[in-house]
Amino acid sequence: MRKSQPDSVSVPPEQRPGEALPGAASADLRTLIAEAITVNGGWLPFDRFMAMALYQPGLGYYANSSRKFGLMPQSGSDFVTAPELTPLFGQALAVQVAQALRESGTTEIFEFGAGSGALAEQLISALDALGQPLTRYTIIDLSGTLRARQALRLARFGERVSWASEWPAAMQGVVVGNEVLDAMPVQLLVRQPEGGWHERGVVLGEAGELVFADRPSELTIPFIDVEGGPVLPGMVTEIHPQAEAFIHSLAEHLQRGAAFFLDYGFPEAEYYHLQRHQGTLIAHRLHQVDHDPLGDPGEKDLTAHVNFTGIALAGQQAGLDVIGYTSQAHFLFNCGIAEMMAGAELRERAMGQKLVTEHEMGELFKVIAFATPGLQFNPLGFAHGDRMHRL
Repeated sequence: MRKSQPDSVSVPPEQRPGEALPGAASADLRTLIAEAITVNGGWLPFDRFMAMALYQPGLGYYANSSRKFGLMPQSGSDFVTAPELTPLFGQALAVQVAQALRESGTTEIFEFGAGSGALAEQLISALDALGQPLTRYTIIDLSGTLRARQALRLARFGERVSWASEWPAAMQGVVVGNEVLDAMPVQLLVRQPEGGWHERGVVLGEAGELVFADRPSELTIPFIDVEGGPVLPGMVTEIHPQAEAFIHSLAEHLQRGAAFFLDYGFPEAEYYHLQRHQGTLIAHRLHQVDHDPLGDPGEKDLTAHVNFTGIALAGQQAGLDVIGYTSQAHFLFNCGIAEMMAGAELRERAMGQKLVTEHEMGELFKVIAFATPGLQFNPLGFAHGDRMHRL
């Protein structure tokens, strides 16, 4: 369910693909986290813990050599993403990308957090088949290990594929990100009985273990505190300043083009619904939900659902136009996946169903799209079922 989070930090040294994460690596990461807690006065905000657990060079989950992506836990993987399920995903997305490239007059794709390289492989191949010129496919990824695996998988495309560890200075083209926003560190807030919020962080317990601890905070959630949204004493939830900052950075660097992000999440009114009064933060390990996000740092994935209203507002405030928001099912159907499935083999049709079926990925996953000012076109992925009015 994840890929690596982009930002302007250095890429850890390359490690051999397939090399297992030694148990000592997790212990080393835990030691670094304990030191960070001490240096920070005995309390570490959860977003800093999450950043270290996922991205600490050489040790974090996305920076070490453990296997992440795969269909079954027997492979040693922890989760599967849509491109890993079936190439139909990339083929359908390519239809939308091709339109955006034509309308913007650009020939480059930028993918953030490319995982195993499956989506890049599918997009390049599909765009070639569509006769859509593509001069360069740039992958922005922090993980040295994943970059090595991507390079092996994408070698046949030669110099058309390049890698970057930070934002390109100027971007003209189409940006894609599949399960990127949900992997960005979040801040945890806990509602107090008398009103207001405490921020949840990490401290060292009596035996030196990592445990949660809350402290008073001036942070607020406008949907609840200003608009009178639903709230319960003891409610735990997340805010997403890093994901929103990422969208601001996108607006600063994207000079002309469009961006498409596919991820699981909700608009704000659903995100802060009482049904989710314990928040959306979860860990994944061996294709199972792990309810201990603090245990074994670096050996499990950490994720929180996306507040798409916050993402949309961040884009608008930074000067981008929101040009579409809908469910993954509607988006893929609009891009022709039904016709693609009809001509595919049985296995691919079955996997394609997982992408669009409501109780699988079709409804929980959403697609949001942005365009630079002045780029006027009607993205076909949102032709039917657009939900921008619900953001």
